[in-house]
Amino acid sequence: MVVPWTVDFLQQYAFPFRSPYRGPNSLIPNQGRETFDVTLYAGFRLWSGAELWVNPEINQGFGLSGTLGIAGFSSGEAYKVGASVPYARMTRYFVRQTIDLPGETDKVQGEINQFNGSRSSNRLVFTVGKFGVADVFDTLNTAHDARRDFMNWSVIDQGSFDYAADAFGFTYGATAEWYQGDWTFRGGLFDMSIVPNSVQLDPTFKQFQWVGEIEHRHKLWGQPGQINVTAFLSRARMGKFDDAILLAQAMGGLPDIAAVRHYDSRSGIHVGVEQQFMTGVTTFARAGLADGKFESYEFTDIDRTVSAGLTVSGQHWGRPDDKLGFAGVVNSISDSHKAFLNAGGLGILVGDGKLPNPGAEKIIETYYAFPVGFLRMTLDYQLVTNPGYNRDRGPASIIGTRLRAQF
Repeated sequence: MVVPWTVDFLQQYAFPFRSPYRGPNSLIPNQGRETFDVTLYAGFRLWSGAELWVNPEINQGFGLSGTLGIAGFSSGEAYKVGASVPYARMTRYFVRQTIDLPGETDKVQGEINQFNGSRSSNRLVFTVGKFGVADVFDTLNTAHDARRDFMNWSVIDQGSFDYAADAFGFTYGATAEWYQGDWTFRGGLFDMSIVPNSVQLDPTFKQFQWVGEIEHRHKLWGQPGQINVTAFLSRARMGKFDDAILLAQAMGGLPDIAAVRHYDSRSGIHVGVEQQFMTGVTTFARAGLADGKFESYEFTDIDRTVSAGLTVSGQHWGRPDDKLGFAGVVNSISDSHKAFLNAGGLGILVGDGKLPNPGAEKIIETYYAFPVGFLRMTLDYQLVTNPGYNRDRGPASIIGTRLRAQF
């Protein structure tokens, strides 16, 4: 049994920026917000190759503007719900079964939700329970963890990967993984929210999502890298933007996507690449596309995304425990999605009441992480051009400070 635990604090501030008008889901200038959490990672060995992990968590705080106003939101530690006082919840509880196949044996270093030990490079891995889809899929090493590296939602994950989750980012499901040589094949089935962006998952599992991924690991110039291709298919009650606009025109008022929801399918496909070029220097890139006719169901209001970045270890300037990161991302939406927002419709995170001058949301993020005693501090800066796809507002400069302790 192992019981590590972590404490994370993240403070962000949005400087004043051009804001001639606001809507219900707009980013508010000149404001600060903070989030705080304590997480326990309790692990138990059940039988040969089987592990049980339980992650209770205490949270407090809000994202900027209540986690609204930017499709590629600035803090991966901010959920779509929040509270001014601490509250407890269970983020993960799952069983993982690993079956070794003939092949070389690799050593495994103990980490969060991972025991120290060894395993075969060729293996089958099955996971069942409550966890995050992004715990298993689209897992680039340098841009995936808002508690350790980048903070922006559309940098740490594919922005258009509308993965199944409740409003906290977790769901019930099962995955199967087959590691063979340089290849990994993954598949998963997951429960979706009872209505889009809800804290309640569908108890009947009639609204669900399939996710598949192929990953290839390789070496270029003797340096490790990987390529993964991920696809999803969601089956749930969802609305089309054009239907919501037509109904609003016929009935009067603002378009309401909830009024036109019916059982349908939404799909997407994404590519991720990561490559180390020398010791301590790694680049990554992602590109994704999802069906823009339908509302985003679980994650955020992004139909197309392209991102790229670089991380550099401080060993290159004599501080091996430091880390520097830089990334850029461009997020966009379909024409019908733009028309919906311009008519006054609201998305999961965005909605300024109108969108007469739409443009791609462009984000630059850079961070510097370093140890301070038993803590790890990160200083972060993000520049968001056209927040919420709106050329009339912004650009917004956001600074952040993150403190992390692991015991």
